[in-house]
Formats: sequence, structure tokens, C-alpha cells
Amino acid sequence: MAAAAAAAEQQSSNGPVKKSMREKAVERRNVNKEHNSNFKAGYIPIDEDRLHKTGLRGRKGNLAICVIILLFILAVINLIITLVIWAVIRIGPNGCDSMEFHESGLLRFKQVSDMGVIHPLYKSTVGGRRNENLVITGNNQPIVFQQGTTKLSVENNKTSITSDIGMQFFDPRTQNILFSTDYETHEFHLPSGVKSLNVQKASTERITSNATSDLNIKVDGRAIVRGNEGVFIMGKTIEFHMGGNMELKAENSIILNGSVMVSTTRLPSSSSGDQLGSGEWVRYKLCVCADGTLFKVQVTSQNMGCQISDNPCGNTH
Repeated sequence: MAAAAAAAEQQSSNGPVKKSMREKAVERRNVNKEHNSNFKAGYIPIDEDRLHKTGLRGRKGNLAICVIILLFILAVINLIITLVIWAVIRIGPNGCDSMEFHESGLLRFKQVSDMGVIHPLYKSTVGGRRNENLVITGNNQPIVFQQGTTKLSVENNKTSITSDIGMQFFDPRTQNILFSTDYETHEFHLPSGVKSLNVQKASTERITSNATSDLNIKVDGRAIVRGNEGVFIMGKTIEFHMGGNMELKAENSIILNGSVMVSTTRLPSSSSGDQLGSGEWVRYKLCVCADGTLFKVQVTSQNMGCQISDNPCGNTH
């Protein structure tokens, strides 16, 4: 300190004094040492509660945590879906092992595929390779092809086709119509090899068979044949076999043209004539006119004929 005071005193009286390199280094080291040991230099006490707080606090922090958890859940779901797609489609280094996608929109399955419901696009086609069969198998379930109201169902013991707008089968190579329900354009014919047609209700102008075969109409319950302008049944031999009643109704007349035979083995009969007047039985006799007109006459006495005053045959019956 004395040397410094002497130097300052010499500097003030004789002007600036030049310091040596060693003196400058010592002075610089002393200044740095004092500065580093003074931790309170420039310190100003501040209340932290009055400072502006940064970061996510309170509700914003909770919302950020919820968003992070939601993103984590979506990432896990996305990972699971990716693994399922990878396992099902079998994506490998050479591409997809189970299917092919073509620029024309064709989707080709190269391996056996297990699917539940397939929804093709508009006017789509499902087919197989040229030299291979297309095998579709249902595990204890019918195979159903449906487009709108048209449905094709293939089961173990039957194949059924239902449609509200009609159907048409044609050869894809020759475009020849094999079977069609468009009765206005094509006459209805059974396809070759089909022996019977099972329908619940049919509306047509006529039903015919081949010249060398019989036309058989069989029902399990009740058969109703109705015509808006009459019903005409023509054939070499016409037979009606039924387990119940047969009812013929007409607005004008019923005409039977030809030999008519009625088997009475199953018709109810009375062993004695006492029941005629007892009211337990109401019996009618079926009468035929010469022109084939049928009419009934109530039997009121034994050995009663068809001679009644209001019979439709006139004098010939």
C-alpha cells in the first residue's frame, strides 16, 4: 500500500508513470481476486411472488397431461392396428404375400382368405383364375350373394335365388340367354336338366308342358288357380287328386268338355235313407249338361234325378 501511495504521489507530481509487466499482472490478479470473492456485488433483493411466472401451471398443466396420455393411447392403438394388418395381409420384404393390387382396380387374393362379409363396389365382379376353380366355403353357414333385393343363397341341401325385379342367366362367352324371368321379352322355359319349379305365387298367361311329358302341379297345402278372364285347362287326360275338398267357382258357368269321371270312394255316403229328413245330412247331386255345364241339385228324396224346374240345361241334361 505504501508503494502504491508513493507511486500515486510521484504520478501526481511528475505526470503518468509507466508500470512494468509484472506490476500490471499483480494488479490484475488482485482485482480479479477481489471481484470473485465479492458475491453480493450487484445483488438486489426481489420478492418472487411479484415476478411473472412462466410454464404450464394449474389447469393448463392438467390439460397438457391429459393430451399426452391421449396421444399415448392413440399411439398404442395405432401400433396394434399396424400389427394386425401386418399379420393378416402378411407384408414382407417382397411386398404383400396374400393379395395383389392392380392399377385397373383388381384385388387378387393369392392365398386362402377367411372373411365374413364382403361389400363389393358398384358393378363389381367376383371371379377366379382362368384355369382354376373359385372355391367359396361357409363354416356351417350358408353362402349368400346379395345385391339390392336379389339374393343367392347356397346351403347344404338347396340353392335358392330370390328377387323382386327378376333375374337373367346368360353365357358370358356367347352372351346367349339361358334362363330369364322377363316374360314380356322371353318366354319362360325351365333350364335344361331342371325337372321341377318351386314357387309360392306365379302370375302368367299360360302353363304348358312338352308334348312327350306330363304337367304335374303339386302342393303341400292349398292350391288356388285364378284367372281374370277365365281358367282353361286342356289336355289329353286331366286328373285331380286331393286330400281335402275341391271347390270350383265361376261368375257365369263351369264347362267340362269330354268324359268326366268322379271317384266316389272318398265321398261321404249314407247307408240308409232315414237321414234325409232328419236334418243331420244335406246332400246334393252333381249333374252335367250335354254341353258340359255342371250344376248341383239338393237331394230331398230317394231316387231323385236332375229334373228340376230351374236347371240350366233346359230339357237336355
